[in-house]
Amino acid sequence: MDRNPEQLYDLDSGVFVPEEAVLLYHFDGFVDAGSAGRTLIDHLRSEFDGPVVARFDVDRLLDYRSRRPMMTFSADHWADYDEPELAVRLLHDADGTPFLLFTGPEPDTGWETFIAAVRGLVQQWRVRLSVTGHGIPMGVPHTRPLGITPHATRPELVRGERATFNHMQVPGSAAALLQYRLGQAGHDVVGFAAHVPHYLGQSRYPAAALRLADAVIETTGLSVPLADLREAAHAANQEIDRQVRESSEVADVVAALERQYDAFTAAGPENNLLADTGEMPSGDELAEYFERFLAEQQQGPSDQSEG
Repeated sequence: MDRNPEQLYDLDSGVFVPEEAVLLYHFDGFVDAGSAGRTLIDHLRSEFDGPVVARFDVDRLLDYRSRRPMMTFSADHWADYDEPELAVRLLHDADGTPFLLFTGPEPDTGWETFIAAVRGLVQQWRVRLSVTGHGIPMGVPHTRPLGITPHATRPELVRGERATFNHMQVPGSAAALLQYRLGQAGHDVVGFAAHVPHYLGQSRYPAAALRLADAVIETTGLSVPLADLREAAHAANQEIDRQVRESSEVADVVAALERQYDAFTAAGPENNLLADTGEMPSGDELAEYFERFLAEQQQGPSDQSEG
């Protein structure tokens, strides 16, 4: 693979990219419980449209045999190919403010070269702030307000959210490494991890995407209509409540999580979700859970066992 970062992407020289814009990014492939990050990206794409300003060479970054793109066979011929795309688009929010949206599959190889390429674009466009978000599975009930874990390259960028973790190690991701390397280079980056009830981790959970959207809007000042996302979250929660009512076993689990959540909330801000309560998982246990969750995500539906 060519180690020249500038050879990893093509720019559309016909599109002017304004300086000091916000860059939102999300890569498919790592842990995203409840499809929180993916759902937020889909919502942004449905609300706003704009041209591609940078397109990365996926042939040099993806392992197709690990993540085979879908193809459509029709009667006697191949009719369509779901071509993977890793690209930056220039969009404008509801008030006309420009921002950049960087989405696509997480690179399988060449992370450092890829990140050097992105860093070059961040510098070229003078991006003022980069923001990313995804969902993580947590032992919390869907009947309580969803928590969120913020993280940033500078403490000043994180506003008043309660700390969730003291110290832990989890499998790395291109998105996390990008934040780390951009921070080393002096760029501002903020990330958000929405806390998704672990029993909903494999389902699409719009409430988690809505929680991310609120955090992104507060941090960036972007104007994003959320009516459709709120409606989807309300409908999903109603369906979840219906299923819980129909299963006493599930209802017992949710009730236990509610008691645990309420005890944590009453304990005060000096405690966090990894406090030694005897009920919460340790950092190592959560890291193991993340690894298992990631492995399940990468399996096909037919490969996963029931439950």
